[in-house]
Amino acid sequence: MSATGLHPVFGSASGPRIAHRLAHAGGLSDCRAALGAAASGDVRDVDIPPDDDTVAEPESVRAVESARIHRRRDALARGVTDDQIRRMCAGGRWRRLRRGVYSEEAIYAELDAVARHRMLAAAVLPEMAADAVVSHQSAAAIYGAPIWAAPMDRLCVTRNRSNGGRIKPDLKVHCTPIDAVAEVDGLLLSTPARTILDLGRTVSFESAVVAGDWLAREYGVTTTDLEVELTAANRRRGIERARQVVKFLNPRSESVGESRSRVMLRDLGLPIPQSQGDVFTAEGRFLGRVDFYFGDTGVVGEFDGRTRYGRRAHPGYDPVDTAAAERRREDALRNTGFHVIRWVWDELPTDAVFGRFRVALARVGRQRPQGHIRPSSLPEPSPLLIRSL
Repeated sequence: MSATGLHPVFGSASGPRIAHRLAHAGGLSDCRAALGAAASGDVRDVDIPPDDDTVAEPESVRAVESARIHRRRDALARGVTDDQIRRMCAGGRWRRLRRGVYSEEAIYAELDAVARHRMLAAAVLPEMAADAVVSHQSAAAIYGAPIWAAPMDRLCVTRNRSNGGRIKPDLKVHCTPIDAVAEVDGLLLSTPARTILDLGRTVSFESAVVAGDWLAREYGVTTTDLEVELTAANRRRGIERARQVVKFLNPRSESVGESRSRVMLRDLGLPIPQSQGDVFTAEGRFLGRVDFYFGDTGVVGEFDGRTRYGRRAHPGYDPVDTAAAERRREDALRNTGFHVIRWVWDELPTDAVFGRFRVALARVGRQRPQGHIRPSSLPEPSPLLIRSL
């Protein structure tokens, strides 16, 4: 994975173009492609028709709008006037992201909170010092981790210094020691392990677990990696909360719903299950994979993030066929003696699942399943360039 230096590439003539691509990036792979395309100048001009109540606008305005992040200084250099910028904002065509930086309202309105945060990063980073490290939930979002109920109104960066932290409406600067960073095509991000630790200290337990499970799975974060970060942050605020998050993480979790389900079971006082197990009959025949299992008790759990039987339907699959296959799989599990408990999104914030698990676990020992469960294998971690700061 190559690196091209940090924010100078954002501050170059291609800066607005890079910002446009970053705002739409879904994660690092898209972000890399975006930065590469912007650096090579591969950006197509887009002609945008004038508003109905105005005369045709100059070519300078249409040329500037080929990017989705618009900087005042670049617009002025292309012949757009301050009066035109004011009229585009007043008319609902552009939206002010911060002083001197704008986006197209039509595009901004279609973005979710995480995508808007990436757009904010594209707006803010070119004006930051070159040693600013994107961190906390901002780093998690750029990595592509799911963000659940964490504040996304400010870009979070960390500076490797003892003081100078500040909070602005769209920016939060943390000043703490940081020894290593991930370097990705012109961006410095806190490492996945450091990002997990920072989230554990600063956001809710559930939010930190949702992003942390994903980061640990995607980048192969180990217990040793996290222990190193815990030791380094021993005296920082929120460290005890971070310890609880680190202890609870499970890289086998495959979705936001599965991570939240584990937190729900913990909050209900139930035993914490193991995640992602491959189920076999006594003869060794594979029956399927389950989301959760409680050791050798025979009690297994299934989180259904779509419909009752629509688990992990891939694009192009017939929902009816998928539902039928899911029922057959569950029937096979039950016929082998496993007790299957299923729940859906609407049940996550409630204790509706508690009674089902309590009854099932109380029956453990009366009849053992005629089969066994093995932990499923983890995927190969994605490569990432880590270097000392």
